[in-house]
Amino acid sequence: MTHRITSPVRVVWDWNGTVRDDVADHVAALNATLPALGGRPVTVEDYRAKHRVPIRAFYDELLGRTITDAEWQANDAAFLAALDARPVRLRSGVRQLMMHLRARGIGQSLLSLAPHDRLEREVHRVGIGALMDRVDGRHGPSVTSKAPALAAHLRALGAGVDPARVVVIGDSCDDAVAAHAVGAFPVLHTGGLHSAQRLATAGAPLVDTLAEAVETGLAAVAARTTDAT
Repeated sequence: MTHRITSPVRVVWDWNGTVRDDVADHVAALNATLPALGGRPVTVEDYRAKHRVPIRAFYDELLGRTITDAEWQANDAAFLAALDARPVRLRSGVRQLMMHLRARGIGQSLLSLAPHDRLEREVHRVGIGALMDRVDGRHGPSVTSKAPALAAHLRALGAGVDPARVVVIGDSCDDAVAAHAVGAFPVLHTGGLHSAQRLATAGAPLVDTLAEAVETGLAAVAARTTDAT
């Protein structure tokens, strides 16, 4: 069933580290697979300080060398298998927050650089798919930026979507870069895959909860709209 959107403002959620509370899961999966590449385990602090896209470059930095194509393919598959073995946990209160936005007629969608099929399975598993107008993951190999995916995501949502009235809620510097690239408004959550120190360089508001992220983003978009008139 499609619900009627009554507000011109919409929210685009990131998944890993934002809606899915999985920083510890990522670190555990990474540490389960790094030894095969000759790497040492990392702490949550190390992960949040160094994580970036493309993920392959992240591995190169952790290992201090360039990994081969065969190593990357084998390790990526092993990492995803280790991550899949862990339960999908939503960040506290996010389901209720999404339901509240839906009741207000504010459109929501989800965009991630995680593999699309896995993303759909996880979203279905936690039962929030019906709250989203669209769910898009990555098709194909790892990419260097989320910006092209966000532009395609907004186009797919329809011609009536104005990027200036879109709030992008994420947890990485690339979420902010992507939002700025399309003219959307980013808000970054400090409890995700990137440290607050790194996020502070991204030119976006920083908040500690997703409820604050929504409030901050909607207020900023409303102010944009008022200024435009």
